[in-house]
Amino acid sequence: MQVIVEKSEGFLSMSSPPFFLEETIAAVITAVAPAKGGVAIVRVSGAKAESVVKSIVFVPGTQRWESHRILYGFVIDEKSRERIDEVLILLMKSPRSFTGEDVVEIHCHGGLISVEQVMERVLAQPGVRRALPGEFSQRAVLNGRLDLTSAEAINELIGARSRRAAQLAMKGLDGGIQRRITSLRTKLIDQLSELDARVDFEDELPLLEADVVLKELNEVRLELEKLIEDSKRGLIFRKGLRVALVGSPNVGKSSLLNRLSGHQRAIVSDLPGTTRDVLESSLVLNGVPITIVDTAGIHQTKDSLEQLGIDRSYEVLLGADVVLLVFDLQRGWTSTDSKLLEKIPIDIPRLLIGNKADLPHVPESFVIGLSGREITPDVMLSALTGEGEENLIKAILSACGAADNDALLIALNERQKDLAIVAVEALQRVQEVADQMLPWDFWTIDLRHAIHSLSELVGEDLTEAVLDRIFSRFCIGK
Repeated sequence: MQVIVEKSEGFLSMSSPPFFLEETIAAVITAVAPAKGGVAIVRVSGAKAESVVKSIVFVPGTQRWESHRILYGFVIDEKSRERIDEVLILLMKSPRSFTGEDVVEIHCHGGLISVEQVMERVLAQPGVRRALPGEFSQRAVLNGRLDLTSAEAINELIGARSRRAAQLAMKGLDGGIQRRITSLRTKLIDQLSELDARVDFEDELPLLEADVVLKELNEVRLELEKLIEDSKRGLIFRKGLRVALVGSPNVGKSSLLNRLSGHQRAIVSDLPGTTRDVLESSLVLNGVPITIVDTAGIHQTKDSLEQLGIDRSYEVLLGADVVLLVFDLQRGWTSTDSKLLEKIPIDIPRLLIGNKADLPHVPESFVIGLSGREITPDVMLSALTGEGEENLIKAILSACGAADNDALLIALNERQKDLAIVAVEALQRVQEVADQMLPWDFWTIDLRHAIHSLSELVGEDLTEAVLDRIFSRFCIGK
């Protein structure tokens, strides 16, 4: 795919490159921190990349500046002519580079000072500016080196918080999303061609059965709906889950947090109300990044400091993906537990966790007050011994639809999912038009809309503003 081009009615079309592609850009493309990392890389991309780097380095001997050859040299201070850093230089001539332009990478020593000095020398050269977030990837897309979904997958791979998220990103990077959506788009284009032909030449062509067309369109719609549903699970692997632990004081929330996180993050004590603030621990359970939030025990108190923690606990409830209401199996279900249950928003999955299952004679269900209604814990466990921990993990993932993650092959990101939803809605309108028995040209209106949405999804039909919005979310240097 190649999208480089002049703007026509706001869209990019095949012609001459946008003006900004004529500029030479540079950025540090590796993480930079004092005393961290032995090597840092400065990337320069654009027509002047080679001449810019040549002007700031000294390369001893008779080393040749050839594409995909590594040179050895030094970055030189402009005024003192002293050596700033010892470097390796990698030249990649167009089009055999990441961006499709001439690219030179300067591999200098890591840390902070050396790479900053090298970057300063590069930016001091005429016609060079600092790259914007995602601008290298954007140029790769515009120059046809990457399709849009692959570029987005690179960003997701960099930001992956778990191995499963990285695997899904690799599926996108390998072109899995591009191939799937392009195949569905082609099917819609085929049907649109049939409909357009009947609009113009219906008397000269064989009869086209409406049911046949609708069958093809519905198959595409169902596939898109499956991708949309899968994207919701994919979002869990990318962004993770926020799990709130709530409960009365001293029911074992802090012990459970420590058990799941594998090390002590919260103070564990027999005194009620020990946790006075919200504590967080990040971990990965079965490939899903999870942030577990241990809230202060919610109860009536006159302690102003403790009340602040309780107020924050209520805020955590509203932002949680799953709420674990922990209660003491030996103490039984209390009126306080019932009040807590009522405070959990009904649209947030909740699990009733009976803790201290290691103690003798714990019941498996509890009668609530005078109503006679029974409460049965979703999970019975011991935060002290770990009994029931695996059942808890399975219950958390099941509550969010992330239990069967092995079946997930590709996952659209949020931008892609939104465009797929637009396409599905357009195809649903085609069905409505068919039900009203309107002529073929009415069918084509929404069918074109569906095709346009899928075209934008894979980067075949993009405005400059959309591209800027997509790549502005990338990190600098990518």
